[in-house]
Amino acid sequence: MSSVTIKKVADKKDLMTFIKMPWSIYKNDPYWVPPLLMEKKDILNKKKNPFFKHAEMDNFLAYKDNNLVGRISAIKNDQHNNIHNENIGFFGFFDSINDQEVADALFDEAKKWLIEKGVDEIRGPANPSSNDEYGLLIEGFDDSPRLMMPYNYKYYMDLIENYGFTKAKDLYAYKISQELLLKSEKVVRISQLAAKRANLKIRQIDMKNFKEELEIVKYVYNKAWAPNWGFVPMSDDEIDLLASQLKPIVEPSLVLFGEIDNKVVGFALVMPDYNQIFKEMNGRLLPFNFIKLFTKKRTIKWARVITLGIIPEYQKRGLDAAFYYDVVQRADKVGIKLGEASWVLEDNDMMNRGAKMMNGEIYKKYRIYSLMLK
Repeated sequence: MSSVTIKKVADKKDLMTFIKMPWSIYKNDPYWVPPLLMEKKDILNKKKNPFFKHAEMDNFLAYKDNNLVGRISAIKNDQHNNIHNENIGFFGFFDSINDQEVADALFDEAKKWLIEKGVDEIRGPANPSSNDEYGLLIEGFDDSPRLMMPYNYKYYMDLIENYGFTKAKDLYAYKISQELLLKSEKVVRISQLAAKRANLKIRQIDMKNFKEELEIVKYVYNKAWAPNWGFVPMSDDEIDLLASQLKPIVEPSLVLFGEIDNKVVGFALVMPDYNQIFKEMNGRLLPFNFIKLFTKKRTIKWARVITLGIIPEYQKRGLDAAFYYDVVQRADKVGIKLGEASWVLEDNDMMNRGAKMMNGEIYKKYRIYSLMLK
C-alpha cells in the first residue's frame, strides 16, 4: 500500500503551497532561479489567465509521512486538440523528490483525471502550454535557465521514463556568441546579402504606439509558427496579457520588425536575461526588489531570442540570418554578448540551419514526453 497521499488543490492556501513547493526541492541548487510568485499566481489564476477560456486544469500535491514531497497539474487544452485534430491531455508543473513512489502517485492522479476527461494520450511537461515554459531539461544541467525557460534536476528523467513515458519530441536551445558570429566573414556576408536582395528593412518597436505594434505582433506570430508541431496560436487576450507582463522590462531595441516594401514579414522578440537578477529576489518583486530590474540591467550579459519568425511566403530566403545578425549588433550596444535561441524543434530544419549558420551551438536540450492512455 502506497504511503503517498495526494491532495487536490482546493483553495488559495493550497494554491500558494503548490506555487511555493519548488523552494523545498531546489533550495540548495546553485543553478535554480526562483520564479516570481506574482507571475506564477497570474498563470494559475483561472479567472485572470485567458488560457483557461479554452482549457481545464487541476493541481495536485503529494505528501509522504506528512511532508510535502511533490506536485503536478493535469491539463486539457481544447484549443490544442481542435487545431491538431488530436485527443490528448498534458501534465505540467511537475516537481518531486527523488522517489519513484512519489512520482508514480502523482502521474497516477494526473492520468486518472485525464482518463475521466476521455483523452487518449498524455504529454508534457507543459506549464501549462507550449506558449509557456515547455519541456523537461535533459542536457545542460550546469547552467541556470534563461528567461522563461524551465529547469529541473537530472533525476526527473528517470522518474518520468520509469513510469512509462517515452520521447515525443526534443527541443533545442542554441548558444550564440557575438564574437563567433562577427568573426565569420561568411556569416556576415550572407546575412547582409539576404537583407539586400529582399530589400529587408529591420526596425525596432515603437513604444509610443505600443497598442498598434502589438496588433502586428499578433498577426506575424500566429502566422509564422502555424506549421510547427504542437503549436497553438495565442489568442488576442493571451498576447495582451504576455505583453503587459513584458512591457515594463522589454529592451525596445531588441523587439524588431522586418519589413519588405512596407509590409511586415517577420518579427523577433529578444529579452535580456532577467533571470540573472531574479535569482537574487527569491521570488519577490516587492517592496524593493523591482528597483534591481533597472539598477542592474546593464550587468546582464545574456539575452534570449524568445521568438524569431518569418511568415511562410517569405521563408527560405535567408531573412532569419539577417535578423540574427541585426540582433547581435543591437545587443552589443546594450552590453549583451551572448544569446540563447530557444526553443527550436529538433526537426525544424529551417530554424536549425539558421542557428547553425550563425555559429550557434546546441548547449541545452529539452524533451516533451508522451504516454498512451488507451
